[in-house]
Amino acid sequence: MNLLQVGTQRNNTASSWLVKFSVLWLLSQSCCKASTVWTAYMNISFHIGNRMLSELGETGVFGRSSTLKRVAGVIVPPDGKPQNACNPNTSFSRSKNSETWIALIERGGCSFTQKIKVAVEKGASGVIIYNFPGTGNQVFPMSHQTFEDIIVVMIGNVKGMEILHLIRKGVHVTVIVEVGRKHIIWMNHYFVSFVIVTTATLAYFIFYHIRRFWVARIQSRRWLRLETDLKIAFSQLQLRVLKEGDEEVSPDGDSCVVCFELYKPGDTVRILTCKHFFHKNCIDPWILAHGTCPVCKCDILNALGIQVDIEDGTQSLQVLMSNEWPGILSPSEEGTNNELPPARQSDKVTHVEEVEEHTTSQNERQPNSVDAHPSP
Repeated sequence: MNLLQVGTQRNNTASSWLVKFSVLWLLSQSCCKASTVWTAYMNISFHIGNRMLSELGETGVFGRSSTLKRVAGVIVPPDGKPQNACNPNTSFSRSKNSETWIALIERGGCSFTQKIKVAVEKGASGVIIYNFPGTGNQVFPMSHQTFEDIIVVMIGNVKGMEILHLIRKGVHVTVIVEVGRKHIIWMNHYFVSFVIVTTATLAYFIFYHIRRFWVARIQSRRWLRLETDLKIAFSQLQLRVLKEGDEEVSPDGDSCVVCFELYKPGDTVRILTCKHFFHKNCIDPWILAHGTCPVCKCDILNALGIQVDIEDGTQSLQVLMSNEWPGILSPSEEGTNNELPPARQSDKVTHVEEVEEHTTSQNERQPNSVDAHPSP
């Protein structure tokens, strides 16, 4: 049936979509390789009056190409207002007796490699870069050029600004940077977003098509059951072949009210539950289209125990039964399902007039007689 064909096409579409998704998954897996990130333990010390304060914490993360080793030195920011050290002529003011010093540079303005290069050329043993304003203490592993024996660490903006304020107040700040813990990152945040969106889309796609397939399966079962019921119901209606001498084929016999043709010997008629009869090839499509007797409007399908949902529609019944019984709806008989052509309507009027004239003449001849001829 058509429903099963549609279900097969939907399954093929789902299979092709899953193949495409698998290809995208493999490509994304090959593009996103695992990377290793090392955190940095930082012991920051400074003097306030006669007291020495220190702060220890895992507050930084090493750059991807940074040297991993322990470094201790004085923290020195760039001179002047710009703190990004993008200018090759940037200077760093440090005490002459300090042999090891670490540059404190603000993120932005140029690449990480450019900042590190300027600080290394000025003699720094390491570079600490603090993040943009408004990012809090957010850090990430930086990508930069490899500098031999130079450590590169990123810290949060809040921590970087605290250190910078102390230095601007004249406080001598030192730091000891040690290698922290190792972390393996398998996916970047772009890939995570891709996986989330793709998984949600795939889940909805699978749910949608499972539901459509299930509905199509239910409808297919219902149509098969309805098809069987219709066959049984039509087999319960009596068929009769008219012969010479039957009252229906006499000159005074009635015509089929569906096609308005007079009954002839050899015609096959179907007798409904209401005892009215019509040409079989006329009444079968009529019942499928209307469900009632053309004369008394008796609900034939309901009388035969057939319950048809309104949503199924009469046209669907006709298509269903025409596929099973091709003889029911032939091209020459399709016009009898709805409106009759004007020629047939005129024939009907002529036939009625003839019947009325015949009845009037009989009444004139036999005033007291009663017409006992049953109407169809």
